[in-house]
Amino acid sequence: MEEKVIPTKLLLDESELPKCWYNLKAILPHEPALNPATLKPCTVEDFKGVFCDELIEQELNEKDEYIEIPDEVIEFYKKVRPSPLIRAYDLEKVLDTPAEIYYKFEGNNTSGSHKLNSAIPQAYYAKKQGLKYLTTETGAGQWGTALSMASAYYGLGLTVYMVKGSAEQKPFRKAVIETYGAKVVPSPSNTTKVGREILEKFPNTTGSLGCAVSEAVEKATETSDCKYVLGSVMDHVILHQTIIGLETKTALEKFGIEPDILISCVGGGSNFGGFVAPFMKDKINGTKNYRIIGVEPKSCPSLTRGKYVYDYGDTGKITPLMKMYTLGNGFMPSSNHAGGLRYHGMNPIVSKLYHEGYIEAVSVEQTKVFEAAVKFAKSEGILPAPESSHTIKVAIDEALKCKETGEKKKIVFCLTGTGYFDLTAYMSYNNGTMQDYVPTEEDLQKGFSSIPDIPQNK
Repeated sequence: MEEKVIPTKLLLDESELPKCWYNLKAILPHEPALNPATLKPCTVEDFKGVFCDELIEQELNEKDEYIEIPDEVIEFYKKVRPSPLIRAYDLEKVLDTPAEIYYKFEGNNTSGSHKLNSAIPQAYYAKKQGLKYLTTETGAGQWGTALSMASAYYGLGLTVYMVKGSAEQKPFRKAVIETYGAKVVPSPSNTTKVGREILEKFPNTTGSLGCAVSEAVEKATETSDCKYVLGSVMDHVILHQTIIGLETKTALEKFGIEPDILISCVGGGSNFGGFVAPFMKDKINGTKNYRIIGVEPKSCPSLTRGKYVYDYGDTGKITPLMKMYTLGNGFMPSSNHAGGLRYHGMNPIVSKLYHEGYIEAVSVEQTKVFEAAVKFAKSEGILPAPESSHTIKVAIDEALKCKETGEKKKIVFCLTGTGYFDLTAYMSYNNGTMQDYVPTEEDLQKGFSSIPDIPQNK
């Protein structure tokens, strides 16, 4: 029997664009966020001072499995979606593997990453509510770029607190954000009370997402007609990112492909959760047995070495408490880490999936990540983001295992974005100055000591 030929690009047309997001919490609810003052589950009122009304409703929704995407958001999505699912024929050839490798390419938009999937609806809901300003944080800069684009489109002012290490390493990413009209503040900064406190305690820090979150939340709560939005960690962000997994699932079914392994990188959990959520229903009810792997850096190993407890989502301890895998809100990632994925915690949905054994987690060193990135760039012609390259590293590892066993497994991964603003990191790898950092047990204990001592953590 003649083997079916799979095209290089497994494309969907505009009519196949999903009309609803997928809400995994409807089939796998997790422990609620807690008000740190009362230790009671957060209510709508608890969130109102920080988030947009519609986003709060989505954050707390455990009832509706599918949530309708507004027509205005769909029209914006059509500018850049559906994104292509690509068969990595050339990478397969280089690896000499019998495995089939597919990647969902989310870098084919001006922001260069998947972050636009959530930036669009968040800015839309803010505009609909009558707001004039937004604040946010950004790590490697992809989220800040995407939100600056969406904010400009809807005529909203935006202040971006960018992790200081990234702002220094990626001046061109900062320039793009400013080109779209947003203000960039390297974090921690002396522009906020919490920023000054962090600088006093850690004067030489290059920052973290936890620091930047604290500053952005403080700024939002002190500014009229302003709310805070963020690009990862929260459940409503993963909800928006399920557009990735829904399109991937539709394309695989359209071309008759049954995946064996699904892989994506994990920092705060947005792309990973969005990519795998539509596949999880079958995994949870036992009708499918996909291997689902999250990949994180060894320098910030929230899942693989963290604790599953209630912790603050930020370093300044002003956010709600979330049940998640965490290294402690006071954990400061290594300054030599070149990519994003520098968050101390993990989204509660992703944490629950890992804790219940539905997904696996792997941590990798950054020199090996960039080795995989270069191999991918040479074979597939795309310079991948460092974050995505964590995924590529493990996808290659799984493909090489198939070479050893002769198994023809189908490996599908999410390529979250491009690395054209990460050339400082690529230069470091190319000239041999890049170094790996793995936190010691002593380093981890410093972070763990910041986890709140509350009854829920006993």
